[in-house]
Amino acid sequence: MPVPWDWIGIWWVAVSLAALVLTVADKRRARRGGRRVPERTLLLVAALGGAAVMLFVMKTIRHKTLHKKFMIGLPVMLAAHIALLMWLFLR
Repeated sequence: MPVPWDWIGIWWVAVSLAALVLTVADKRRARRGGRRVPERTLLLVAALGGAAVMLFVMKTIRHKTLHKKFMIGLPVMLAAHIALLMWLFLR
């Protein structure tokens, strides 16, 4: 059965866009004292494929860079995503 790369690409773009929006929204809400995006939600979106974009955005806007669960967890998730894609590509 061939790998549906077009659907994987669409999924990645959608999840990455969600990661970008949620991360920026959480930073804005943190500055303004509003209701925050739960860390569990941010980590779930990262685990579903948004780890690369979320890591980049967090480092760019300096958001949650002191939280170990993000600064260690996101690179680990990114490595897992890359490994999964390599496995799909090479099988």
